[in-house]
Amino acid sequence: MPRGWLEVKAKTVAALLLAPWLVAACGGGSDSSSGSAEDSAAALTAATLGEQSVLAPADYLQQPPYAGADRDNGQRLAQMCKACHTMNEGGVHMIGPNLFGFFGKPVGAAERYAYSAALQQAEFTWTPRALDAWLARPARFLPGNRMSFPGVSSASDRADLIAYLLEASSPQDRD
Repeated sequence: MPRGWLEVKAKTVAALLLAPWLVAACGGGSDSSSGSAEDSAAALTAATLGEQSVLAPADYLQQPPYAGADRDNGQRLAQMCKACHTMNEGGVHMIGPNLFGFFGKPVGAAERYAYSAALQQAEFTWTPRALDAWLARPARFLPGNRMSFPGVSSASDRADLIAYLLEASSPQDRD
């Protein structure tokens, strides 16, 4: 056998073993329809979202699935968001807009951010329901948006992430 053959073989096997985990970590996965919560959120689009109830972030956090969400997991998952977004008050826009205070706001409302035509023309409000559908598959939720993120396939991971974002990106009561 040629020198280095075993090393190449080991790297190939490692890549094959890690590939499914890496795809899952990026939110990739099956496009099959099984009727699960994952599928219903992925099937919802900006055009089919309909009327939404807008509550204060603290009120959403009292309701399922956010009341029982794993905020530590949500914080870990938010690292994906932080590659393109800031979440702090007064934070700068990066590849994506600053997310501070976006819940309850109309889509495309961040000042001084150059939104895609799709987001400029969209008419919905950022609620946990809208964000859940967006995070499931951004390109399907609003075709033509520039967000290259493939989505988060797990409904429980999306709930954890949204619960974390409800706390981390929202103004806190300052009594």
